[in-house]
Amino acid sequence: MPARPASGLTAPFGDVIAVAVIVLFAVLPYPESVFQVPGMLLPIALLPAAAMPFRRRWPLAVLGVSVVVAVVLSVMGMLSPSSLIATAISAFAVTAYTRRTVGLIALTLVVGVVFVSNAVPLHGEFFDSRALQFLFFISLAGAIGDATRSRREFGAAMTERAERAERGREEEARRRVAEERVRIARDLHDVVAHQITVISLNAGVASSALESRPDRAREALTTIRRASRTVLTDIGGLMALLRSEDPEDTGDLRPQTGLAGAADLIARFVDAGLRVELHDESAGVALSPSNDHVAYLVLLEGLTNAHKHGADRPVRVRLDVVSGDLLIDVRNEVRAGPEASAGGHGLVGLRERVTAVRGTVRTESVDGVFRLDVRLPTDGGSDEWSA
Repeated sequence: MPARPASGLTAPFGDVIAVAVIVLFAVLPYPESVFQVPGMLLPIALLPAAAMPFRRRWPLAVLGVSVVVAVVLSVMGMLSPSSLIATAISAFAVTAYTRRTVGLIALTLVVGVVFVSNAVPLHGEFFDSRALQFLFFISLAGAIGDATRSRREFGAAMTERAERAERGREEEARRRVAEERVRIARDLHDVVAHQITVISLNAGVASSALESRPDRAREALTTIRRASRTVLTDIGGLMALLRSEDPEDTGDLRPQTGLAGAADLIARFVDAGLRVELHDESAGVALSPSNDHVAYLVLLEGLTNAHKHGADRPVRVRLDVVSGDLLIDVRNEVRAGPEASAGGHGLVGLRERVTAVRGTVRTESVDGVFRLDVRLPTDGGSDEWSA
């Protein structure tokens, strides 16, 4: 692509210098008559000077004017330094401000035409040093113009590459922010949503049993108080994580409870009024720390959903080892109506966590029974579900 012409004060200053040089070489008193232009032909010799300010916008046209004037004066017996210098300046503009192919072709043609026309006032001496020096200047100006165009295009390419890199960094920063928001939302759900659900449900129990069953109401209020303390501690940990300036200082701020805490987890739900039937056949199963924590989160999510959306029926929880994998099966009857949905951000986040440890999740709701099946690998995992 053509290089961008100069702008600002550079262009007018260059025009003044170019015009001054051409006029100066047109009127200088040369010792050899072949270089002198008679007064009547001086306006013709100065035509390239008048065209110089337009050489950036129409470089080929200005080069053509300069070459034509040089050829005309040569035919009339003069080797005009002013027109030949104007040709050199125009050759620079052509190679600097047009496509490279166009500039090189134009430069080659001009050098050939000048080489032939200069021999006319020199009586056929093609290789006279006085003519060859002008050919050298024209060729050198064209080469410098081509180098200038290449340098400008290289600078423009570097600028464009830097802009693309900056846009890429901004997109990466936005992506990281989005990922961090998802991670924070997932952590909030894991450590806070369950406790908020417990508080809400026990508040309803306390409200309804305050007069008829004050003991039950006091138990519910005690549970609310304990859950409130827990959620405040969890929120404090998350705030510490968000305010931490060290991105590596996050290990102790996230919940890392495993299946060893399953009994306490079920006990809390039982205290909140949920009936749980546990069938644990997973004794001695070996899980990595990450898989162990995900297994705990599966129980937490399944019991929380059963507490929120389940009917007044027991929740059946089964832990088993199938084909070398840990199978967690949570089933509960759900209430009829819009609240019986099996969707929600909790299950979406759970799927992400299970997938991250190469596990699989399956959910279904059949005949009013919602089923959450999760399979976690213990020795590489299996992709097949048991019947």
